[in-house]
Amino acid sequence: MRRFFAKLLFLILLAAALAAGMVLYLSDDPLYTVADWMSRGRFQRYDAMIGDAARKNGVDPLLVKAVVWRESEFQPGKTGASGERGLMQVSEAAANDWARVHKAQTFKPTDLFSPRMNLEIGTWYLKQALTRWAAKDDPIPFALAEYNAGKRRVDRWIGQTKLGAETTAADLRSHIDFPTTSAYVETILKRRAFYQKQLPK
Repeated sequence: MRRFFAKLLFLILLAAALAAGMVLYLSDDPLYTVADWMSRGRFQRYDAMIGDAARKNGVDPLLVKAVVWRESEFQPGKTGASGERGLMQVSEAAANDWARVHKAQTFKPTDLFSPRMNLEIGTWYLKQALTRWAAKDDPIPFALAEYNAGKRRVDRWIGQTKLGAETTAADLRSHIDFPTTSAYVETILKRRAFYQKQLPK
């Protein structure tokens, strides 16, 4: 009997290993999938809050989730090198803009460690950038570059194309001369596409 249960357990473990291997084989990003398994749900923990903030501000929730992944890997207590805080690594200046517009007189920078507050402010700030570049063929790369490096640098990169208002997203992406911003935009776009493929069909 003991030998039977040992064989049964071996078969169950083998089947589980084969299933896991198949999932990883079919995954567009096996490393992300493994990290997701090891995180014990951290990568999905804020999906509802992300959805709420995205709907409120009229932003694609998968884009917001991709920004959260890139900025903090879903760690709400993260602090950046320049003092950015929380899931979307919101700067104090951006948070103060939000507080002024929303007349949030009780807002404190430490509130950015609240996942819901951080997502609300970060998504609002991203929406401002998306709106600013809405006339472009694809506003998202412009908005992401601004979110990461600031509007003045995006304006400079547009100037370098010598195309002015006709500058496309592809033109911008080829003229970003900050390797970190270029990688930032590309990885978020890829992550958003990855999340899109995971949607139920």
